[in-house]
Amino acid sequence: MMQTLCIACGVSEAPRRRETEFHAHFAANLPCANGGVLCYTKRMSSPVATFSFPTTTRFGPGTRRELPERLRQLGCQRPLVVTDAGLLKTQAFEMLQEVLAGSTQLQAEVFSEVHPNPVEQDVVQAAQAYGAKNCDCIIAFGGGSALDVGKACRLLIKRPRLALASFNFSDDWRGLAPCICVPTTAGTGSEVGRSSVITLDSTRRKAVLFHPELLARLVILDPELTTGLPPKLTAATGLDALTHCIESFTSPVFHPLCDGIALEGIHLIVEALPRAYREGNDLDARGKMLVAAAMGAVAFQKDLGATHSLAHPLSSVCGMHHGTANAVCLPAVMEFNAQRKPGLYRRVGVAAGLDVLKAGDPEADRRTIGFVRGLIREAGLGDGLRAFGVKDSQLDELAEQAFADPCHATNPVPVTREDLRALYAASM
Repeated sequence: MMQTLCIACGVSEAPRRRETEFHAHFAANLPCANGGVLCYTKRMSSPVATFSFPTTTRFGPGTRRELPERLRQLGCQRPLVVTDAGLLKTQAFEMLQEVLAGSTQLQAEVFSEVHPNPVEQDVVQAAQAYGAKNCDCIIAFGGGSALDVGKACRLLIKRPRLALASFNFSDDWRGLAPCICVPTTAGTGSEVGRSSVITLDSTRRKAVLFHPELLARLVILDPELTTGLPPKLTAATGLDALTHCIESFTSPVFHPLCDGIALEGIHLIVEALPRAYREGNDLDARGKMLVAAAMGAVAFQKDLGATHSLAHPLSSVCGMHHGTANAVCLPAVMEFNAQRKPGLYRRVGVAAGLDVLKAGDPEADRRTIGFVRGLIREAGLGDGLRAFGVKDSQLDELAEQAFADPCHATNPVPVTREDLRALYAASM
């Protein structure tokens, strides 16, 4: 015997005698006896699931100063800092240099050739620099691109002749070089991820290299390192984190641990992101955004959705910043999904602080999508893809690559190649 609890009013529904009935009831957003509406809930498609959560994380202003002792504990003395050239002139990099130079036991080297949308040669050259400079660990420092390259180059440190297109999950990847991730943006959450997104030489497309061994040994979330991030980039990276939380929560994969994390991530982002890009030195807002970004990445181990399938080609084909691409495409995808699965975004709206519990399904979705669209517009990213140089003549190529991208496989509703092209057109 099973009972369901109406999230709208808290009253137990009639017992469900068979598991199939329980699933059907939950999947259908049935009205409760008290007049409320059951929120959209994932059905448990399998009695077996795998729950994995990330690595040790140190959070708080000034935690970067722990780096020398943490490196000592790992038995490392010669770190290779993997970053991008733009960061070398920033206050954040000065803070890192000050910490590393202050330890007589450390001899840090720097590789700063990471592209904004990282390519395979970034990974190759970082691995070569590691060997040439006799390094013994990686400090991945910067935004998602630097973090992805810092994590992935360890594959080539272990197997220098590997072409990334031939990466095999089943190979033995134990014993990768130790890696500490230190993000300077609050968006991708790559610091707590087990994957790297790299554009491969052989395909000119983004590929996701996934393996549990890619997980960093330590993550340092120091909000002081993010205070110098410009408002537009703060907004774009923050909306990337919001997209992660929304898409992971609405993915139909059964993972209630990630669902809870995604909803709290939405709550934090809605509260903190406007403050973070308006008042760059607000450490409370900066800190909450760092945590929310990490939460979004933890949540999307469930998987993502069609927004990310649209965003990946926009980076590799059009050079768009990944967070910006997500932000511009997100509202159209939400509208597409809600039309086919009404009530999908009710709990997203609740997490955002909206009064949508007792609204009908279409109205709950409408208010939530309108709120998200307004958040994106206020952040200065609501002008559409044309404002970022995307041309109508590119839509066929973009749709082809988007359909080949695996993220839409866990979209709440199925999408075709034609659907994805229409979503690009709706986002123009």
